[in-house]
This record gives sequence, C-alpha cells and structure tokens, in this order.
Amino acid sequence: MEVCENLIDRIHSSFTGGGIHFATPVSSLRTNEFDLVRGVLQMLQGLSSSLFYWDDTGQCFHFKRGIYVNHLSQTSLYRLLDQFSYAATCLQLVDIVVSKIDKSKSSTPPTLRAFACSVSTWLRRLRDVALKEEVKVNSPNVSTAVSILGLSSSLSSLCSGAEYLFRIVHGAIPQFYFELDHYVPVADIAVHILNHLYVKLNEVCLVQGGEEDAYRMLLYILVGSLLPYIESLDSWLFLGTLDDPFDEMFFVANKQIAIEEAEFWEKSCQPRLSMPEKLNFGDFVSANLPSDKEKKDMTGRASTSFSNMDIGKEENRKDFQVCPFFIKETAKAIISAGKSLQLIRHAPVRSVLAASADDVENGCSIAGLTLSEVFCVSLTALIGDGDHIAEYLWQDDKHLLGSIEETQKLEEIDRRLGANTQSKKFWQTLLDDTLAQKRNIGLVSSSRKGASNFHNLKGSEINSDELNILPQTYCPENPAITVCRGILHENRDCWSSLNISQAFNLPPLNDECLRQAIFSDNSGHGLAVKTMDFTSGFQFGESERLRFLENAKMLEVLLPFPTLLPSFQEDLQISEVLPFQNNCTLPSKILSWIQNVEPKSTPLPAAILQECLIFYIKKQADYIGRTMLSKLLHDWRLLDELGVLRAIYLLGSGDLLQLFLLVIFNKLDKGESLDDDFELNTILQVSWPLELIANLEAMKKYNQVMSFLLKVKRAKFVLDKARRWMWKDRGTATMKHKRHWLLEQKLLHFVDAFHQYVMDRVYHNAWRELCEGVAAAGTLDEVIEVHEAYLLSIQRQCFVVPDKLWGLIASRINSILGLALDFYSVQQTLSSGGAISAIKARCAKEMERIEKQFDDCMAFLLRILSVKLNVGQFPHLAALVTRINYNSFYMSDAGILTTATRSGTFRAA
Repeated sequence: MEVCENLIDRIHSSFTGGGIHFATPVSSLRTNEFDLVRGVLQMLQGLSSSLFYWDDTGQCFHFKRGIYVNHLSQTSLYRLLDQFSYAATCLQLVDIVVSKIDKSKSSTPPTLRAFACSVSTWLRRLRDVALKEEVKVNSPNVSTAVSILGLSSSLSSLCSGAEYLFRIVHGAIPQFYFELDHYVPVADIAVHILNHLYVKLNEVCLVQGGEEDAYRMLLYILVGSLLPYIESLDSWLFLGTLDDPFDEMFFVANKQIAIEEAEFWEKSCQPRLSMPEKLNFGDFVSANLPSDKEKKDMTGRASTSFSNMDIGKEENRKDFQVCPFFIKETAKAIISAGKSLQLIRHAPVRSVLAASADDVENGCSIAGLTLSEVFCVSLTALIGDGDHIAEYLWQDDKHLLGSIEETQKLEEIDRRLGANTQSKKFWQTLLDDTLAQKRNIGLVSSSRKGASNFHNLKGSEINSDELNILPQTYCPENPAITVCRGILHENRDCWSSLNISQAFNLPPLNDECLRQAIFSDNSGHGLAVKTMDFTSGFQFGESERLRFLENAKMLEVLLPFPTLLPSFQEDLQISEVLPFQNNCTLPSKILSWIQNVEPKSTPLPAAILQECLIFYIKKQADYIGRTMLSKLLHDWRLLDELGVLRAIYLLGSGDLLQLFLLVIFNKLDKGESLDDDFELNTILQVSWPLELIANLEAMKKYNQVMSFLLKVKRAKFVLDKARRWMWKDRGTATMKHKRHWLLEQKLLHFVDAFHQYVMDRVYHNAWRELCEGVAAAGTLDEVIEVHEAYLLSIQRQCFVVPDKLWGLIASRINSILGLALDFYSVQQTLSSGGAISAIKARCAKEMERIEKQFDDCMAFLLRILSVKLNVGQFPHLAALVTRINYNSFYMSDAGILTTATRSGTFRAA
C-alpha cells in the first residue's frame, strides 16, 4: 500500500477511504513549489509561463487549474494565486494603457504623456521588486528556499501597490478616451488628470500610518504630470509667450488681435470654455475634498491657503471651466500678468525708472531657475525636512539670489532655518549645485563670445584654447563630451584619434576598378595593374586637398569629438546624458528622490501647491503688476491723459472749452447743424496703450456724462443770457416782472446748485478717489477696474446710469433743464416782440406753465432724494438736497413741502 506523501493525498483518503480512484489528484499536476514561486514572480513582471498565462480576451492573468503543492490545500493555494494573479493583472492593464499612449506619442498631449511616463516609471519600480525577488530565488547562495506563503508576506506591499496604481490610472484616464469615434478636448484631459490626482492625494493624506507608499506614488505621479503645465506657466509668466501647441492651458490666445489694437487687453486671451461633453468632475471633487477640520497639514502648521482652494464660487466655475481648481483663484492674475508682460516688452521703458523693469523685460526667471525647478526645490525642502523656504527664496519683493556667489545670503537662509552649515540638507546642496552648474555654463558661454581666459570656481586659470576643444561643463553640440569629460581629461593623448580630421578619410565610392577586375577577361590582371587609394579618397588637386583639410578643421572646432559615445548604463536618466538643462536635470533628480525618500511629513496637496507653486506665481504676478503700474504712471502718463479727458468731458477746463462752448451754443441758437469736424475730436484720441483703459466702451460713458453736463452748461448759459435781457427792462418792473424775476432766480439757483454739486462730487471727489485707487492698484486689471468704478461713480452722480431710480431722478432734472430753455425762449420772445398784447398773454401763460412744472418737479425730486433708504445707500444725494433746498426754501426739516404755498401767493398777487 502506497504511503500518502502530501496534504492533498491525506484529504483525499480521509473523505473517500481510498476507494474512489477518479477523484485522486492527477500526479502530473503536482507542482514544484520552486517553479510555482518563479512563475508567480515572472507573472508579476508581465511574463507568461507554463503555469500562468495572459488571456487577451478576458484581459486578465490565469493559472493552470488543478495544480497543487504538497503542504497546502487547493482552496488555500488558489486563494494565494488569485491574489497574485489579480495584482499581476492590475500591473498588466496599467502596462497596456501606457503602451497605448506611447504608440501615439506624436499626438499625445504633454500632460497625458507626462502622466503615462510617471506611471510607467512606478510600474517598473513595482515590477523591479518581483525581479529582485526572482534574482534572489535563483541565486545559488541562498540557503533558505522561498515558499509561496513567504512570498505572499514579502510581496504584500507590491500587491496593494499594484491595485492602487490600477485604480489611479483607471480613474485618471476614462476608457472612452481610446475609442476612435470619441473626441475629448486636450485641455479637459489635462484638467481631469490633475484634478483626479489632487483629490486622491487628499484622500491618502488623511489616512495616517502605513500609507507612505501610496502617498509617495501619488506625489510622484502628480509632480511628474504637473511639470508640463508648470513649464507652460513659466513661459507665460516670465517670457510673455504662450507655449501651448496642444491647447492644454486654461486660457486661449486670439492671434488675430494685434498688441497695438484697443481690444488686445479684453479679447487677446480668454478663458477656455468647456465643450458640452466635458467630463463632469466638479461634483466628484467637491465630495472628496477635505472638511474644514481636516484642512491642516501633517506638520501641525495650519495652512492659510485652503480658503483659496475652495471651488464653490460660481464666478470661477463660469469663467474658468477648464482649469485645475487649485489654480482657479489665481487664473485671472496669471492671464493678466502675461498680457502685462507683453505690453511692457512692446513699449520700451524711457523713464528714469527703466532699471526697475530690466528684469521683467529681459525675461529673468527666479535666480536663473525656472518655475518648475523652484517648485521642485521647494517641494524637496517641504517633504524631506519640513522646511518652508518660499519666503526665503523670494526676498524683498525681488527675484531670488542673482547667483551662487552671494554666499552670505545662502548662509543667512541656513541660519534662519536653523541648519548646520557643515552638514547641509539635501535641498540646500541641490540648490547650491544647480546654481553653480548654471553659472559655469554662463561663464563658458561668455568665454566663447571673445573672452581670452577666465577663472573657474576654484580660482585656477583656464586656457581659452582648451575651452574651445574641451568645454568646462557642457557642450550643446555633443552632449556625450559632458558625460565623458573626466575620461577625456585623463586620456589627452587619444584626442587626435577621436577628432573628425583623423576619421574623415573614407574609401572612394567609385568601384569601377574593382568591377573591371571581377568581370574582365584578363582574369585579375586589371586588379594587379589598378589599385585603389584608400588613404586619400578621390583623386584631386592640391588646392582642393587643402580646402578639404580646412573644412575638416573647421568641422572639428564646431563639432568636437563627433565619434565619442558614452558607455552604456542600465536605466540611465536623460538628464545624466544632457545635464544642466532647464526643466530636465533638476526635476528628474527630484522625481528619483521621491521614489526612495521617507517623507518627514505628508502635507495636503493644497499646502504643497500653495507653498511650492502658487506662492511664486503670485509673487511674479505682483512683480509684473508693479512694473506695469510704474509704466502707466510714469512712461505712459496715465493720470495726465485721464486728466485731459476729465478737463474736456467733465467740462472742467474753462480756458480750453470757452471757445468750444461758445461755438456750439451759438450754432444751437441759430438753428445750425453740428456736422462739422472739430479739431477737438483729434485731440481726444487716447494713444496706445492707454486706449486699453479708455476704450470705446469707456468713451461712450464719457460721452454720456459730457452730454448731460452740456445740458447743465447750456441751461446756465441761457439763464445768464436771459438775465441780461431782463436787466435791460428793469425800469418797467411790475408784479408780473417780479414773478418772472423770482422764477428766473429759482431756475438759476437750481442750475447753479446742481452745477456746483456736479463739479464738487464729480470733478473733484471722484477724481481724488480715482487717483487713490490707481495708487493702490497693483496690476493693469486693477487699474481698469478702478477706472470703470470711476466712470460708474460719475455716471451715477450725473444720473445717466440705466437704473429705474436714477431714471426717475434724471427725468425730473432734465425737465427742469428743459424748463430753463423754455424760459429763455419766452424771454427772447418778450425782448423782440413784447409790445404786442397777444404775445404778452401767450408768454404769461407759458410762464405759468413753466412755474407750475418746476414746482412739481422740485416736489418730486425732494421727496425722492430725501428718502432715508436712498440717502443711506448714496450719501451724495444728501449733498444734492442740501444745495437745491438751501435754507429749507422748498422743504422744511420735518419734510413738509412749502413750494405750493409760495407759488399760490404769487399767483394771487
């Protein structure tokens, strides 16, 4: 009788008594545990084997059914294998998605490509865990055999990481993106990816303990995916150019509008609108953002930026629909800063403040670092050491240190942060090395422009001839020189063999001699007679040979060591082959660092982005805004130009407008048309770029105010003229003449009072508020808003705004101004034909009508203007009441009208 050797046989014997032979496990399916372990490890690397295979139809890994091992039940074994096959399936599905994106690299937008690259790197990192385990299993030096149970314990983090990575990729890239007949806007894809990663990182931050791997994974993928977006922001904020060929940014530029056009500021850059089929991600984001109690980072420091990260504002939802919600609060400032930078570049500085705008005009970045590089350095300090360095990197409202030579400032930063200068932190060393390398590149570049020699960092002099052959740090013509610089220094004797002049003598292409030797009838005699010169190439004269040598030498200078290749290295980063490149070297180092760092804290993404990105964006936007404001006030003389508009349109310049008003009013008196072109029209054209502020819409408002003020001026002008006529007839004073005098005085008092009110409130007070607002503004947008508020204020105080209340008041004021013209017309009639009784009677009735309508209008005006609600909202109405109701002539302090009584007395008389 055979002895049972494994658990499966024991279970079978206990249940069947050994009598049911067809239920006995097939011996051929018995699996060596070593092969099983190796198959699992290969499956996790995406490889199929005899035990595990990939099902293309079902899109999952399967294992061979019926297999068993000696010491596990089949149920337990299958449960373990299901766990591994699920993890391998997750990794394989992620690999498939990445492969699909890679296959369309030419048309893949940057954010999606960066996301796929980051995911691919983390996928390789997870699979490398299985690869290392397989190497260890196959190593002959391993004394302890690895079991399937031990593998389940050692690869638990790999399995959980595989599942989490799949969930991230599945949520960030919708499945219908890969459908041929479905189009998803590139900007929507970028926003969806960044928002999804942001929300998921929020979730991981709130779970403490055991989530470091998930936090690192999400942080790595978010940073890698965000870099292209930051690079586009960098070119916009520091160069004023929109480098967005794939249309990923949250705003779009209208290239049809030139910078010289008046519509440039308003229409050149607009928020990108969402398409109807946009991914509806806002509700998901709102539901997954942390609560107010949770909005504190893991370092215990309360974050001040979370209120800015709220996405509940309808205005931002409407204006910036296709925008990562952690940028929405600064989106308008970003657009404004880029446009301001373009204006500053287009209009050169000519004032004494030119030096303050040099950095803006020359496109300086932050200490020679790009925005993405500063983001990476700040992130390293925050995650690795818990240091908040943003305030120290941008001091005194200026850019960071000009160069690494300002070591005192760096030491001051170290001292403030409590760092030991003998053992610098990683971010400090990284910053120092990066700035030093960038400065070396600048020194090499300057030496190539004509400097005979210069000193390196150690103070030793370097020969310029040697620099032309072997650059100090970086050779853009042949990056391999940079990588192999150390080897080249050690083997100077081999330089000649690497140069192009020694490797350019190739055999000739004319093989006629060889062809004749093969196919001729002389059987090889031709080959013996004619030989090819493989050392000098084609036969040519002496002058051609010398010219050839000169060209070879020139190529040697322009392209040193063209045959040099660096040695092959596994998983070599592109930044190691092309070092010291903007947006390449430093970010790649940081991404490699994130993979292995143990974070000192796990701050919320809101804190990360505020500390490491938004802070610098706001600083640069403010910096550009201040420069723009300086140009507005000094170079472009904004207030002087607006003062001209104030003097003309608000009728404040008596000398300038005297002839203008006399011509207009005399023409009106004579009934002549006003179709002449006045020279004033050409004077009032606002020059570029101030027409961005006083645009056509603003000029319409100026014209509305001016039209109303001309009515007031006209009324005052005709009443003064009528009074002169009445003074001529003062010898024939009667009761009727006294009533006419009183009516004229009431009309003139109202017009004078209203005119004085307008000059005080509109011409002086509103102008003072405008000057204060412009002085307090920081950007051109704010200046435009101040100017629009100024126009609204003078419109409201001149009662020309499209509002019901203001319309009622304006109708009565216009009626009174019209009554002044009627009174002037009557007096003109009396002056010319007042002796005729019929004319006198008609004029008397007309005077009674004017007086009655004036009293009615005054009563209505005083009731409306005295309402406490109106006065409380608009205090200037109280000033108007005080002026037109001087000494309580029309209405008592208790609000009782006295106009009707006074008019009745005069009528009775």
